[in-house]
Amino acid sequence: MFNQLFVNSLIAGAIYGLVASGFSLIYSTCKFVHFAHGATIAFSAYFFYFLLVGLGLNFWPSAILAVIFASFLGWLMNKVVYKKFRKRKAGNVILLIAGFALLIFFEALILMMFGADVKTIGYIKIAKGLEFFGAIITPLQIVIVIVSLVLLVALYLFMKKTKIGKAMRAVADNKDAAEIVGISAEKIYSRSFIIGSAIAGVAAILVGLEQNLEPMMGTNLMIKGFTAAIIGGIGSVPGAILGSFLLGFAENYGIWFLPSGYKDAIAFVILFIFLLFRPYGILGIRRNN
Repeated sequence: MFNQLFVNSLIAGAIYGLVASGFSLIYSTCKFVHFAHGATIAFSAYFFYFLLVGLGLNFWPSAILAVIFASFLGWLMNKVVYKKFRKRKAGNVILLIAGFALLIFFEALILMMFGADVKTIGYIKIAKGLEFFGAIITPLQIVIVIVSLVLLVALYLFMKKTKIGKAMRAVADNKDAAEIVGISAEKIYSRSFIIGSAIAGVAAILVGLEQNLEPMMGTNLMIKGFTAAIIGGIGSVPGAILGSFLLGFAENYGIWFLPSGYKDAIAFVILFIFLLFRPYGILGIRRNN
């Protein structure tokens, strides 16, 4: 049982990591909570379903188009909604409310377009699980963990080594100073939304292959991603990844002692504890007012 819960924790942490890293990337540069990130995941998952099942396209064209769609959706939210509010000097509370409104809007749009019934992609047939030290893991779950880890490492290297990544970190550290040296904050905001939403698109594909699709799935994933980001440090992408795996382990080992229905409650309890006692997270920087 211990080994099986360990494997389940890795799978959950890998998916949460993709959600939390994209969300944290956007937060670190733009400095507001983009709750509509969950809508990007949900809508992209349904778009992937529409291409693969509805139109009958092959897997790779469907996957690539779904990631592009996610990037475009994130860019569009920033361009049409958030940028307008920033021009009007709106505070973070207004941007937070706008994010909630977008999340509700897109969930309603999914409900209208695809209906309330659960959708199943079913592209990868259920295969016999492989046994490792008494734990069972399917080939699809192995792919999910590997793809997530590779993408998270690539994101870390991108932020550390590339010119765009360094510009993002500069804006995240001090927007005014970055603009003085010629870095356009608005361009960085757009790129953050594009890259963060692309990661959400990959998460959408993996979630769609592993789980069923339902209109409100974005809210649940966003809660888990937000909790993971708070645990690790909401302004730190590595912290968000660390928090994701810690949350995955806490949830899965928690239901060893509690009924499985308490799994979501465990995430909320951890979120409240960190908000009360360590709101800047494990790797976050404490800021004194």
